[in-house]
Amino acid sequence: MQAVTFTDHGDTDVIEYGDFPDPDPAADEVLVDVKAGALNHLDVWTRRGLPHIDLEMPHVPGSDAAGVVEDVGEDVSRFEPGDRVALIAGRYCGECEYCRDGDVALCVRFNIIGEHTRGVHSEYAAVPEQNLVPVPEGVDWETAAAAPLVFQTAWRMLISRGDVSPGEDVLVLGASGGVGHAAVRIADHAGATVYATGSSDEKLEYARECGADHVVDYEAEDFASEIREMTDKRGVDVVVDHVGAATWTDSLASLAKDGRLLTCGATTGPNPETDINRIFWNQLKVIGSTMATPGECDDVLELVWDGTFEPRIREVLPMSETARAHEMLENREGFGKVVVRPDSEL
Repeated sequence: MQAVTFTDHGDTDVIEYGDFPDPDPAADEVLVDVKAGALNHLDVWTRRGLPHIDLEMPHVPGSDAAGVVEDVGEDVSRFEPGDRVALIAGRYCGECEYCRDGDVALCVRFNIIGEHTRGVHSEYAAVPEQNLVPVPEGVDWETAAAAPLVFQTAWRMLISRGDVSPGEDVLVLGASGGVGHAAVRIADHAGATVYATGSSDEKLEYARECGADHVVDYEAEDFASEIREMTDKRGVDVVVDHVGAATWTDSLASLAKDGRLLTCGATTGPNPETDINRIFWNQLKVIGSTMATPGECDDVLELVWDGTFEPRIREVLPMSETARAHEMLENREGFGKVVVRPDSEL
């Protein structure tokens, strides 16, 4: 088969597309004929190299994909050849105290397909049965591939962990990105008044289309000052910050007393300066969130499949142009998800 690979960490020139051994599914795995994959910033970080993760090389990246079941292992019971499926990339042990309590996203052995183990940006992928969800007829492959990771992440962060309620004020940073645009849609669906930041008129208009009520150009204006002015100096109840070091201090400054800062990533770096005085004096809460449970995935993807939430797709490229897809994410070109399809599917 053909697959996207890299044999060393580095810039986009380490990415290749070529022959790779066909996967041999284990007893609990499903062989998927991949019709489309999608990129996340996680793919960029994995390519560059992440601390404490020693990948088996060559590595196949990719944590989002959808396709048709080609074959199943002898212990698989939920799927059969011909089924339409999408990947849920979080892997868990099923045995630790958190798994036994039902919150597998807290699993002590939690890892992500494509980040810690071989990914799915290839013509075929062998995937554990527990990491697949059915895709209804009528849902196109691009949508099925683009939605799962960002919508499950935003759903758990806002609904399960952040407990966003109708009437609250929610600020979403980087609203044109994958998690960002999902967070805007979910916050709006939850009944919040949504504030969003972006770096161009086009991106801000797109944020409005997703459900933002108020927008701020963070390159032209200090967003913390703008939020204070828009809210009559009160601040917002919730800030969604997946940007990291570059925005952390202003995110804290944007919060009302007893506000919640929700974080699921650190695109600009993991070690910001922080205002501890503001945190304790305003009694702020900093809440981390990673991926989602199977039940949370089911809840949010049902709303994707029925059209309530529509993932924005900025570009569809052949897998042989995955290096270009990485560049689009790194350069913040456009808005929404970048999808890649096996060259044989185009």
